[in-house]
Amino acid sequence: MSTWRRTSRILLAALVAAALTTGAAEAAPTPVPAATGTTAGTASGTAVGTPVVQGPIAGTAPGDPSAPDVEDTHPWMSTVTDLAAAGYVEEEFYLSGEADGYSTTGELLASDVPYTTRVIVRRPADPGDFNGTVLTEWQNVSAGYDLDALWSPEQIMRGGYAWVGVSAQRVGVDQLRGWSPARYGKLDVTGRGRFTADELSYDVFAQAAKALRSRGGAALLGPLRAETVLGVGASQSAARMTVYYDRVLPRTEPVFDAYAHIVGTAPSRKGAEPVFHVLSETDVRTPQRRADDDRYRRWEVAGSAHSGWHGQEYRRPVLERDLGSAPTYACDRPAFSRVPLHHVIAAAYGHLVRWAEHGVRPPSAPPLEFAPDGTKARDGLGLARGGIRLSQVEVPTALNTGDNSGETFCVLFGTHVPFDRARLDRLHPSHAGYVSAVRRADARNVLSGYLLPGDALRNFREAAASDVGRR
Repeated sequence: MSTWRRTSRILLAALVAAALTTGAAEAAPTPVPAATGTTAGTASGTAVGTPVVQGPIAGTAPGDPSAPDVEDTHPWMSTVTDLAAAGYVEEEFYLSGEADGYSTTGELLASDVPYTTRVIVRRPADPGDFNGTVLTEWQNVSAGYDLDALWSPEQIMRGGYAWVGVSAQRVGVDQLRGWSPARYGKLDVTGRGRFTADELSYDVFAQAAKALRSRGGAALLGPLRAETVLGVGASQSAARMTVYYDRVLPRTEPVFDAYAHIVGTAPSRKGAEPVFHVLSETDVRTPQRRADDDRYRRWEVAGSAHSGWHGQEYRRPVLERDLGSAPTYACDRPAFSRVPLHHVIAAAYGHLVRWAEHGVRPPSAPPLEFAPDGTKARDGLGLARGGIRLSQVEVPTALNTGDNSGETFCVLFGTHVPFDRARLDRLHPSHAGYVSAVRRADARNVLSGYLLPGDALRNFREAAASDVGRR
């Protein structure tokens, strides 16, 4: 990790120098006192139970999900990333306990309902490489199975985070039970069929966070000690977390230090724990927004999609292994925006940790702009105006938007239409000029706090290796 940190400091200095020469420097966020009120681990309302942890569960990919012996199977969607090369390990555990059930309006429906679920952990093997923060993801089940939508390996491992995926909902658990009966046949988050509308999910998610802080018995994080535990969720999972934060959390013990709501809804309540709301262009449908305050921050990323190219490409080989094939889509326009929303999400995590630990408020960001007719304002190339503008939008080589249409999930994929050679030559008449423009755009975003130096370096290398502007 120390090598990356040294490289980041060197790159940041170079980017700052480049930006200063073009007048792009911006003020850093101002530290503020931490908000008063309850903090994670402090009793406030009903205590969250600590589940029993069993594991790590035997079996590594590639296994046979239908095998009768657990050790011959493997975890669902086990990562294809070379974790060992980055000093990481992947482990799976069972969690068992008794959860309370809540309605979507926060009404307590049942108490102490037995459950068993699983969590998947990807973490640094060496405690010295751990940054102290756990990204606890409410796994998304919109596709009918658990999806690690926010597992972004390059950014997470470079930063030294631990990532934990929690199976909290019936749809995901039922799919697991059928996919590998030997491995997952005993899982149940419905109280043996009594609660099929995910009434237990809120407390199951909270108990997973409680287990991350526990040092007794089997430890989810092995030798690591969690200092900051973030609740993170994308799309439908962000909506479930919104219900949890607005309706359930006021009645229970807080266990998360802060929350990241990604490409979905976010709480309307102002609570003690900060909330970071990151939206793609797809997700911004109206100019009406909740204003930023000392507990809430909203970023909107121009040109990005709810589910873009990065996640689709990562998951393709995983799904081919675990389902036999990855889904394909016939969208009305070329699908999957290449604007790297995950770069902005990674920057948001760092701000959220500083906000939770030290009360340092993240920078605000300009919103996407709307035309008088209520549609998103666009420039002559068709690119959205306003918002956080990564170099892929500010120095474009393609039309990337958050819009599309067609079958099933196409509306979520955005578009990607590469410019033809004539347009590229008009926009970027020289290769050196193109690379310099990418560097300046990324320098502005690093200085503004929207982009990490490591991702700016990746953008620079990709621009330098391209043939844009070459004759």
